[in-house]
Amino acid sequence: MTHYDRLDAALADGMAIAFHASQAPNRLALDSEFGARTFSELNARVNQLARVLRGSGLEPDDGVAMLMTNRPEFVEIYFACLRTGLRVTPINWHLTGDNAAYIVGNCEAKVFIADVRCREAAADALAEHRDQLALALSVGGHIEGFGDYEDSLAPMSEENLSDPTLGTQMLYTSGTTGRPKGVYRPRSLVPPGAPNRADTVTRAGLAAAWNPESDRTLCTGPAYHAAPLAFNIVAPLNNGVGTVLMDKWDALRTLELIESHQITHTHMVATMFHRLLALGESTLSRYDASSLRFLLHGAAPCPVHVKQSMINWLGPVLFEYYAATEGGGGFFVDSNEWLTKPGTVGRSPEGADNRILSDDGELLPTGAVGTIYFKAPALRFNYFKDEEKTAKSYRGEFFTLGDMGYFDEDGYLFLTGRSAETIISGGVNIYPQETDDVLLKHEAVLDACTVGVPNDEWGEEVKSVVQLRAGFSATSDLAETLINFCREHLPAFKCPRTLDFAEDLPRLPSGKIQRGLVRAPFWAGRDRQI
Repeated sequence: MTHYDRLDAALADGMAIAFHASQAPNRLALDSEFGARTFSELNARVNQLARVLRGSGLEPDDGVAMLMTNRPEFVEIYFACLRTGLRVTPINWHLTGDNAAYIVGNCEAKVFIADVRCREAAADALAEHRDQLALALSVGGHIEGFGDYEDSLAPMSEENLSDPTLGTQMLYTSGTTGRPKGVYRPRSLVPPGAPNRADTVTRAGLAAAWNPESDRTLCTGPAYHAAPLAFNIVAPLNNGVGTVLMDKWDALRTLELIESHQITHTHMVATMFHRLLALGESTLSRYDASSLRFLLHGAAPCPVHVKQSMINWLGPVLFEYYAATEGGGGFFVDSNEWLTKPGTVGRSPEGADNRILSDDGELLPTGAVGTIYFKAPALRFNYFKDEEKTAKSYRGEFFTLGDMGYFDEDGYLFLTGRSAETIISGGVNIYPQETDDVLLKHEAVLDACTVGVPNDEWGEEVKSVVQLRAGFSATSDLAETLINFCREHLPAFKCPRTLDFAEDLPRLPSGKIQRGLVRAPFWAGRDRQI
């Protein structure tokens, strides 16, 4: 059995949970609607699963896929792979069609573990890739063709592995255009969440100032997504801090959990901010959120007025990042710095070389909107088994996610949207996020999505689709009121010429609006790509 008396040594072997289990065995590691784990209990089960994986013939660099909701077994699978040299791929259980099955095959998984609540997608994936898999296990109930997770663990030793080997993760992109792509790097000597990494995770970790004796984290988003996984699961647990897993995000439930668990750290997206604030002052004031001292957000642009309202409510405890699953020197800003530059996502970290480039690859001057490029890290990512997409993402030593923005005179980055979302009307570029931000200020608007729709004269014209708050009716008079509201705050060419209402608007679990899905019906039968 391997013992660890230093966290850095444990991290290097993927054994951070084992270290904390030895230091504070009875400290809560996980709490959820599907059970709780102390660090000792979590470590024991991770060891058991690690032996199951090895016993199935898996060797370092082999793949494990899991289709899991937010429950303790997700964490067990992740950390079992991390100490056995395996490449773990959490699958987005929101995916439709055969995308889950595609990922199981594409990531070359040899073991597939699925949540019973994902039974249909799991069964389809198993049927398609049965010959590829050495083992398939179901969690929380029976799935035809799968072995039982608990039965597999039961006979295995709970003792620490004597020869742990650091593993890694391979997350998949959202897949809003074409198939999802795996963001792949060879196994590194530095594990996820380890100290002294020159990236956004490390900068966030330093600002988080983890205290395992008193801190508690709330995981608000789906664990398969890069940000909740990094910031609400891996980072706190690696630092000995327990986390509460939300099964499904809900504004009121979030307030209840913050108060009852005295949550100190969490991660959210801008949509969550908007929904919390929509509860109103009378509701917000009934809950004690004073324990919060680190509220991290990113993944999607946050309207200035929304973030300002959050700071007014909670104090300067908001921290924002702009970074990529693919790596590179991300941006990071705390509340006090943000208040001097409202709307910014921060400056490039020291030593990073992030740029704003034109469509021709020319470096753009201060204030000019262009495509944001990150300097590729020394350990470059590639899209797993997709050389063409990998090549398209790079421009020399730089890569892009397709986001648009500009640097101000002090080097602060401001996001304007994604190039794929840009509306081009009469040759003028219009960034729909700006219009959305204005609409969200109106008391009637719960959510908004602005898109370009066909116009025979101008090519495109601006249309907004709005989801209303309870108590407001979708009428032509309200549509006209909202259009006029935009005209009071924006130049006329950025305002919607027409406005529709919808019962719901499609957002990814990361919080990013799916403009392509909103735009598609308006372009049906046309040549314009969506």
